[in-house]
Amino acid sequence: MATPPWKRPASKSAAGSKLTPANLAWAKAAAKKAGRRYPNLIDNMAAARRQREQEHRRDHPGLRDGL
Repeated sequence: MATPPWKRPASKSAAGSKLTPANLAWAKAAAKKAGRRYPNLIDNMAAARRQREQEHRRDHPGLRDGL
């Protein structure tokens, strides 16, 4: 079985990055939709993944998803 995210050390890429205000708002909206007052680790991880994907698409506009 895989190690749960709260028991894994933070990756080097995640250690120095911060969520943008838009992605922070996205995490808060995800928490609210799930009935929580504040975003939890999973909401923040999803927002960070979303942010990395946005940055990748911005940096590599010619690539398609799945390649």
